Amino acid sequence: MIRILGTFFAALSGLAFGSFLNVCITRWPQGESIVRPRSRCRNCERTLTWWENIPLVSWLTLHGRCRTCGAWIGWRYPIVELAIGGLWALIAWRFLDLSRFAALSQPALIREAVTAVAFALFCWLLVALAVLDAEHLWLPDWLTWPGILAGFLFSALLPAADRAPQLISWGHSPRLRAAAASLLSALLAALLILVIRWLYKLLRHHEGVGLGDAKLMALLGAWLGLEGALLAFGIGVVLGAIVALIALALPASRSDDQQTWALRKMPLGTFLSIGGIVSALWGQPLIAAYLRWAGI
Repeated sequence: MIRILGTFFAALSGLAFGSFLNVCITRWPQGESIVRPRSRCRNCERTLTWWENIPLVSWLTLHGRCRTCGAWIGWRYPIVELAIGGLWALIAWRFLDLSRFAALSQPALIREAVTAVAFALFCWLLVALAVLDAEHLWLPDWLTWPGILAGFLFSALLPAADRAPQLISWGHSPRLRAAAASLLSALLAALLILVIRWLYKLLRHHEGVGLGDAKLMALLGAWLGLEGALLAFGIGVVLGAIVALIALALPASRSDDQQTWALRKMPLGTFLSIGGIVSALWGQPLIAAYLRWAGI
């Protein structure tokens, strides 16, 4: 019962924070405050009533349209709310596995709770970056740099063998080794994107990968370790390739000439963020399954 209630509460909290994230995603690119004015229709500028701000419920009740002018609100709003609500519910369900609690001491329980909250905020950040890059091809520094720092501090203060790769063998302090591994993972993950960026520019003579993607990979490396970041990169590349093939198959794309298609920009940060979420939640089982399949 505790597990069910806790998961339900996490889902409701996720819906609320997802609604707040929608406000941020809408206002950040415009340089607007996320506090004032109150939520309003972007078309007719009418201030929304309280019942029009209920996460998910209001969008369904209004059929996705403004009550006054009938303007389309957009699918992004319920998708973001459902994504955060679902991710937070999944994290809570895993954390509240009571069968594991009997073997844990009180410090270990506190550690698990902090880890759950940290990864909930990590997923919130990745969803924000995914949507911003999908809509605006924008990965703002004031999200990626603090995210890198937060991942470094999290890894250093709560070192865990399943999060940090065995890149660092020196030192007696687990925190020191975890901090060094987190820093090295961030640097190597960013270097991967920088090398790809350099090769693309060398071959195509124009920019193909943004520096924001390198900072995002550093963020993933700081949080997930090098193995987790590489898994996120692999998932992101596969997702990007699938989306590119689907877009190429659409009639509108076939009407474009080859040069126009080649210069079309894809939101790599969106796919990397999705890969980061998958790696954060299922990274260890996926890596273990791959190693078994490869016979390593």
